Amino acid sequence: MIPENKAKNLKNKQIVVGLSGGVDSAVAALLLQEAGAQVQAVFMKNWVDDDSEAGCHDKQDLIAAAAVAEALQLPFEVVNFAEHYRQQVFLPFLQELRDGRTPNPDVLCNSYIKFQAFHDYAKQQGAAAMASGHYARNGLNAEGWCLYKAEDSVKDQTYFLHRLNAEQLAYSIFPLGALYKTKVREKARAAGLFNWQRKDSTGICFIGERDFDSFIVRYLPETPGEMQDENGQVVGTHRGLQFYTIGQRRGLNLGGGAPWFVASKNAPQNILQVVQGEHHSLLYRREVKITETHWIHGTPPPANLVYTARLRHRQQPATCTLTAIDATGATILFAEEQRAAAAGQYAVIYDGNLCLGGGVIAI
Repeated sequence: MIPENKAKNLKNKQIVVGLSGGVDSAVAALLLQEAGAQVQAVFMKNWVDDDSEAGCHDKQDLIAAAAVAEALQLPFEVVNFAEHYRQQVFLPFLQELRDGRTPNPDVLCNSYIKFQAFHDYAKQQGAAAMASGHYARNGLNAEGWCLYKAEDSVKDQTYFLHRLNAEQLAYSIFPLGALYKTKVREKARAAGLFNWQRKDSTGICFIGERDFDSFIVRYLPETPGEMQDENGQVVGTHRGLQFYTIGQRRGLNLGGGAPWFVASKNAPQNILQVVQGEHHSLLYRREVKITETHWIHGTPPPANLVYTARLRHRQQPATCTLTAIDATGATILFAEEQRAAAAGQYAVIYDGNLCLGGGVIAI
């Protein structure tokens, strides 16, 4: 299961694996162990704001991760990157919400925490590589270490990993890249791992599943403003732009005729524009501008060739071309109109199964 170019060199090598408490990282550790690696299991603790709350998500994950390590007889350690997480992921996440955008903290979490701070930790331990339970593949081509889509297209997580660089990919192992989720669960069950049926985690990276509105209001108070239709007519009141995203239908509390959807957010004037109808023209666009671009091998791909792009995780890659490429941005021209492109999210570019990188949607 482990990539051939890595598996050949794993015997007796020290590999640090991040255990989250879920089945994916547990099976990643199991596969490394079976390949003859000396596996060191580590749980990353990155959120401490509400440790005292009953039923804290982080505590449950820690208990599960420790149980997996015990079952596999692996040395186990907890490392704390909470301050890194706050400064590099959570505070930028809050600022993006203040600016009326729709951030994706999981991308920054992978770039700065799992594959930077955690990589640094693994290297300090003398480890030959770091492994994770991500559904992705890495390998060498003429340009160096590359990122490829996972075999399981439904679980593929390259969208969240597109800001990695070749050096980070060279030091990483993705044991699940060639496996389907059903096989991962079967492997865990056959090995007697208690968490083989554990539900996949969702929600904000390292913060977990919560009621988003009640969590965010602790940090960003409600700032009510007008909801306006496409003609500028006031049709209702919103709670604060941070509670809405483009294409959203639920929670608008607007009646009369066809369903309403969020079309845009005007942060300076605190206005939420809404339109009626799931296929309203203002919800679609063929052209999307991106900024803060990151290309895995450092240089942008050639313009005017045919690629595919995702504007969100789980979206089917859509055919496109790239134009107006410079050092910090590009324009994506899609073959067909795309629905609900949201400023602050990421657009990720592919050449077949090869992930090239991407950028922040600026609309």
